[in-house]
Amino acid sequence: MTGIASIIATAGGIGFLKKGGGTAAAVVFCIAWYFFPMGYAYQALLLVVLLAAGTWSATKMETVWEHDSNKIVIDEVAGMMITLAFLPNDIVYIITGCVLFRFFDIVKPLGIARAELLPRGMGVMADDVLAGIYAQLILRAMVMAKLF
Repeated sequence: MTGIASIIATAGGIGFLKKGGGTAAAVVFCIAWYFFPMGYAYQALLLVVLLAAGTWSATKMETVWEHDSNKIVIDEVAGMMITLAFLPNDIVYIITGCVLFRFFDIVKPLGIARAELLPRGMGVMADDVLAGIYAQLILRAMVMAKLF
């Protein structure tokens, strides 16, 4: 089962990049999001699947790698999904959302760093979930304020 867990945790192998795996996973997700738009019901379903599969695979793979290994990038994919979910599929929103998400994921303000302390795969996923929520809130406010 570590084979399947590895594929999921590394987002199809993106996590094996030597540097920038998290950013690469976020960018690849953004490209896919733009070219393969989906309705809100499918977005909700995909988000639930990503969160469950990400938590499972991160828990499984940290027994092989260390906790929150740089190879595990499914959390960035889930965080980007949270950032962009239920908003218009527009390239400006996608790029802005990616920048906001990566900012929160790298800087880790507002309790994001503490979320990493949760055990196993929950800790791996939780900081990116929070980063995605913060990015989504700011992006949504920008959209509602018609800043674009």
